[in-house]
Amino acid sequence: MNSPALDNESEHTPEPSAHTPSAASSKMTTAAKIALAVLLTGELMNILDDSVVLTAIPTLQRSLGAGPAAVQWLTAGYALTFALGLITGGRLGDIYGRRKIFLLGTAGFTLASLLCGSAADPGMLIAARVLQGGAAAVMIPQVLATFHVTFDGENRSRAFGLFGAVLAMANVLGPVLGGVLTEADLFGLSWRPIFLINVPIGLAVIILGRKFITESTAAKADRLDLAGVLLSAIAMVLIVFPLTEGHAHGWPLWSFAMFVGGLLMLGVFLRHQQRRKDDAPLVVLSLFKGKQFSGGLSAQLMVGLLCGLFFMTWTLYLQRGLGMSPLMAAMAFVLLSLGELAGAMTATKTAGRFARRLPQTGALIALAAMMAYGLQISGGRSDLTLLAMAVPVLLLGFGLGLIGGPIADLTLAKVPHGSAGSASGLFNTALQLGAAFGVALTGLVFFAATGGSPDGALNRDAFTGVLWWVGGTLAVLWALMFFLPKHPNSPAEQASAGGR
Repeated sequence: MNSPALDNESEHTPEPSAHTPSAASSKMTTAAKIALAVLLTGELMNILDDSVVLTAIPTLQRSLGAGPAAVQWLTAGYALTFALGLITGGRLGDIYGRRKIFLLGTAGFTLASLLCGSAADPGMLIAARVLQGGAAAVMIPQVLATFHVTFDGENRSRAFGLFGAVLAMANVLGPVLGGVLTEADLFGLSWRPIFLINVPIGLAVIILGRKFITESTAAKADRLDLAGVLLSAIAMVLIVFPLTEGHAHGWPLWSFAMFVGGLLMLGVFLRHQQRRKDDAPLVVLSLFKGKQFSGGLSAQLMVGLLCGLFFMTWTLYLQRGLGMSPLMAAMAFVLLSLGELAGAMTATKTAGRFARRLPQTGALIALAAMMAYGLQISGGRSDLTLLAMAVPVLLLGFGLGLIGGPIADLTLAKVPHGSAGSASGLFNTALQLGAAFGVALTGLVFFAATGGSPDGALNRDAFTGVLWWVGGTLAVLWALMFFLPKHPNSPAEQASAGGR
């Protein structure tokens, strides 16, 4: 189905039209805005469902009789299948069409949400969550890939800026929405509406996406590298699973053996991709020849590591170290997210004019805020209030909000359109891998110091130590962004990317 919103990608770069945002000064059409909103809604559904279950866990346990292991797999099952399917999902879009794969992924996600909301026991709910994660892995890479092949100039930077804003909003909306819907007990359904709400939203995304998102494919990618799919999936499972589950089991020998095996399997996968470099590989290794993509991917890995390390330990610090209630701790996250949203909207309004200087400024603001926060809590005070920490928390969020969208924009800026899905899958995978490493590091630098004790002083001291690691991560993130361009790409350079 043709649409004025987006341009089809073919072997030739299409001529600019009234509906093609081919110049930096062009305005986005109404149809393009609707397509953008549809894609961002798909992204929002994924992020929300990754966290919406957290506040509903106590109710869910009582309703289904789920034990601790089952509860753990409600989040781990989703995250694991999501992480291992991203690379394949991205390449599927290149080969079979990004709109088609996005809509198929959305349909699968919507069906899985219906199954989650209808689950009669913990096993069925876990299975549905695993299906949800797999469907999200098919759906999500198409978002950034479609942005990349669709928008140019200021429209492109605005689209990626709005992507960052959606990430910021979802961070707070997930737990809040989960709590509100569970507490409301709509139609006597208890926790089930946290999943069922995806059904009407998913159907709307499918209907509007079919009408307003135009198809785009890679001209030369004619089949899927099935051996590469298998090798990459095995490598991701062997790497991500021990990183996320190792601490809960006391880092047994099997966790280290799995991780080493995953690294070996990753080497086998890369060797296989090298051999297929001229025969439709799953990952286009030539992408890594450009320092812009490699540096951006490394920076995204650091973003994931920062999130995986900071947010869990901050929650424990607020509740155990300061004795805050869950509601008051949630308000601290609201403060952070408000700052993050302000930063993301600022990035959107700059429309890419500052290139790497904007996210680097964000990293420095976040680092300064983190240092101020560290000095504030280093005395081990147990009476620190939410009001007292408001300024550094808001500034931390603002700095982080300046980073997300621009990094995605700059990392993918010079990727050939035919490899957009593969690049998007790798970019999202870097975030997931970074988060897994962050979770693993949490066990080493926080839980090793507290021993799992609820003692306030132990948790305050351990979190102070975590802030040194977070500050170091921000410094590395800032340095890696020197690989990103100092000046924004001109419309001519962006047009040439589509023809490579």
